[in-house]
Amino acid sequence: MAAPEVTDALPQHVRIAFGVPDQEPRPVAWAGQRAWQCGDALIRPVSDNAVAAWSAGVLDGLEVDGVRLARPLRSSDGRWVVAGWAACRFLPGTAEPRHDEVVAASMRLHVATARVLRPRLLDDRDDLLSRSVSAAFGERRLTLDPATGGALFMDLAAYRRPVRLVPQVVHGELFGSVLFDDEGAPAVLDLVPFWRPAEWAAAVIVVDALAWGGADEGLLERWAHLDEWPQALLRAVLYRLALHAQHPEASVRTLAGLERAAGLVVGRL
Repeated sequence: MAAPEVTDALPQHVRIAFGVPDQEPRPVAWAGQRAWQCGDALIRPVSDNAVAAWSAGVLDGLEVDGVRLARPLRSSDGRWVVAGWAACRFLPGTAEPRHDEVVAASMRLHVATARVLRPRLLDDRDDLLSRSVSAAFGERRLTLDPATGGALFMDLAAYRRPVRLVPQVVHGELFGSVLFDDEGAPAVLDLVPFWRPAEWAAAVIVVDALAWGGADEGLLERWAHLDEWPQALLRAVLYRLALHAQHPEASVRTLAGLERAAGLVVGRL
């Protein structure tokens, strides 16, 4: 996503709340997200206040070996979110096609989040992501457009087998959102919470990298030591297919990458 063209879209009262009223906001593209840098702070709009506040609360006290975390900033009255805006320390870096390193960062992150309790905000959640992941794990039936992924979803669902992987808090949308600085240190910006196995979250990165990131087929094999890897990959493909088939901008053309990834995964089941 290109950086916003205007600098006055960040309200002054939000800058005051986060303690940077005199810092000129600079529009930036932060791992594909629209945001404004104000000195050492980065302020961005959030689509879900509850998730943003939960994410900030977890990241505030989380320690992850070998991974930089964008530490959240509280407002002057102690809130994590002000009028739909959240703030954190600005971390330098860019998203790069270091797919194996993103998977490795994911596994390290999820060692730390394994101690995080299941958030209540996931209870009775009914959005596009939650519907898609529930369908991928066989917990929910969806009516999906056959032309944009639904037919392939039904074909692949037949390969699904029971797994004994342990669910925990994971970030399920890490592809394209991990930044690397000049020294190659990965940075995680926020948390998109799911209550799913860490192996599944790693598999989503691999599927995304194969579908849209130009990754080589060897990426599948390099992480094959993870528990129940073929079935984790299958559920990752099913998740993306369900998500794609429900997306209003989905088309046969945008399905092509997922078809490639699905073919590579099925060949290893």
